[in-house]
Amino acid sequence: MRSEVSRRRLLALAAAAGASTAALAPGAARALTTDEARALIDRLVAEINGVINSGGSESAMFAEFERIFTRYADVAIIAQSALGPAARQASPAQMQAFTAAFRTYISRKYGRRFREFIGGRIEVTGAEPVKSFFEVISTAYLRGEAPFEVRFQVSDRSGRDLFFNIIIEGVNMLASERAEIGALLDARGGDLNRLTADLPGLG
Repeated sequence: MRSEVSRRRLLALAAAAGASTAALAPGAARALTTDEARALIDRLVAEINGVINSGGSESAMFAEFERIFTRYADVAIIAQSALGPAARQASPAQMQAFTAAFRTYISRKYGRRFREFIGGRIEVTGAEPVKSFFEVISTAYLRGEAPFEVRFQVSDRSGRDLFFNIIIEGVNMLASERAEIGALLDARGGDLNRLTADLPGLG
């Protein structure tokens, strides 16, 4: 059992390095333009800035971040990528339930990350095509800290312009979540239903 768990985790980590591009089929962003990708992230960043400087409670901010995540993120693609090989074995009902739980989990997790930006701001500085998607570059300015880069990867694979990955200070969301969700699933003996039930409280 230990060797099987280790093998699965090794495969997940090996796949994580290419997770951002593997999540998209070639040519997925044909109809999307650089300006449209940047405009999407301009709107997203404006909403994030509004929430982090709203003075709201933590619970209110988390609710707003989940709403923002639902509006701007390709949640189904991110959830499928995070689940990795187990997604291919899941039933449609299991994937639907996992995706809903993952939405709450990831919104809370990144909501906490963005709460660190209170008193600061994020500014979009550029956008460029990368293979079959677009990358929108922004800079985060926090009080008392040096500015750092936040990149959003955007495509229209699902029929809408949505982001499917965030890279904060070089930390790739898809890669880190693939490893994290894999470890959580292993800890539950590969039981996806147990993971789905637990996930909202783990964010």
